[in-house]
Amino acid sequence: MSSATQTSPLSAKLRDYALLMRFDKPIGISLLLWPTLWGLWFAADGMPPIAILLTFITGTVLMRAAGCVINDYADRGFDPHVARTRMRPIAAGRVVPKEALVLFAVLVSLAFLLVLALGMRTVLWSIPAVLIAASYPYAKRLHGLPQAHLGVAFSWGIPMAFVAVSGGVDWPLCAALLAANLCWTIAYDTFYAMADREDDVKIGVKSSAILFGRHDRLITAALQACALALLLLAGALDGRGGYWWLGLAGAAAIAVYQQFLVREREPTACFRAFLNNHYFGMLVFAGLLLDCL
Repeated sequence: MSSATQTSPLSAKLRDYALLMRFDKPIGISLLLWPTLWGLWFAADGMPPIAILLTFITGTVLMRAAGCVINDYADRGFDPHVARTRMRPIAAGRVVPKEALVLFAVLVSLAFLLVLALGMRTVLWSIPAVLIAASYPYAKRLHGLPQAHLGVAFSWGIPMAFVAVSGGVDWPLCAALLAANLCWTIAYDTFYAMADREDDVKIGVKSSAILFGRHDRLITAALQACALALLLLAGALDGRGGYWWLGLAGAAAIAVYQQFLVREREPTACFRAFLNNHYFGMLVFAGLLLDCL
């Protein structure tokens, strides 16, 4: 084999670290970033200061990567038994658990250094964010709705955005956005869990897809409707205009399409419905962005 086609041990290791952090699958970054951007734009009533915006974007990437690392560390005993996850770096033995813990610590430390520039109030709000992100992978062992745990983790950037931009939290508005994102997250992560339901039952992992059972489609539709209603409330509380409502109409159409995808509960289609939520979050933000111009 020529030297041009050989992969050095360092390059192979760096590639495995990138795969462990899911840099090859940016959907998780999108789903964490969209609600954070909602919070920033609502808090600033438009474009937030560029330094704050870049800090939150970078922090989102780092914390999502850290969440993936600690998730695979926690699931190292489960992933080898699931077809979709058995080739992940830890499950396949290419990254040892100790390396994953070190990588997690580095990512969280970098994110914390970023937050230090946003002031002590934002720093204090960031501490629960780390604890929630680190404990999420273990929620699936403790209760049947770990998707709610993920929803809290993915919503924490909203109050942090308010604190970073304005120094405080507009609680009625922030609560509406938090609750909307929580409902949305449980819905889309249930689609994800529906794709893995058979494997999860075999290995004893809890999920909303198992908890909801044959009512999964009805409950996810209700959660999507609640998310949209709460976003409507947030817009009303903040005096949003036509573009905001138009963005929500587009998001509602996306939700209907996702229900069409999961109608047969076919795993590949359920996973497509999960991925499609990027467009839900994007349309909500697009409406807000245009409305603030």
